[in-house]
Amino acid sequence: MTSGTTPGLARFNTSADSEALAALHEVCSSLGVGSKILAQRPYATAEALFLASDAAMAELTAEDLAEAMAGHPPIGRPKAGDPTSSREQSGMAGASEELKAEMLELNLAYQDAFGHVFLICATGKSGEQMRDAVRERIGNSPEAEREIVRTELGKINRIRLARLTEGPQAP
Repeated sequence: MTSGTTPGLARFNTSADSEALAALHEVCSSLGVGSKILAQRPYATAEALFLASDAAMAELTAEDLAEAMAGHPPIGRPKAGDPTSSREQSGMAGASEELKAEMLELNLAYQDAFGHVFLICATGKSGEQMRDAVRERIGNSPEAEREIVRTELGKINRIRLARLTEGPQAP
């Protein structure tokens, strides 16, 4: 193990391609992102892995971006049995019924406007902060919103990659 390489990163670097790609699919559901990250293994540090993810995100086509977004449930409705989306959206867990109803309404309006779920890096955000963000972003142009979504996906990927490289669940 080189300096700066965590046990989780070492496992990721040495796992079979199919296992590593499956782990990357849990990070980002875009096959293009996963393939680009996989192709650059091994990584000397987690930061090098994060930078590879950032570069892959910057190169996403519209189709790749749609594929990446499809892996994310609407805010306030995490996937049943999915601890990752539940953990990331924990700011909505204690939200009032009124706030949950408002988020559902805003999510639907956003989907009508942009054709995809409202995506935000929800980790550490309260329900009110997420509601305020969707209210603010619903007036964006599709082009501006696409770039915001790309940035938010990059933040989510970094958080998930950090968990992958640090935790025992790494492949």
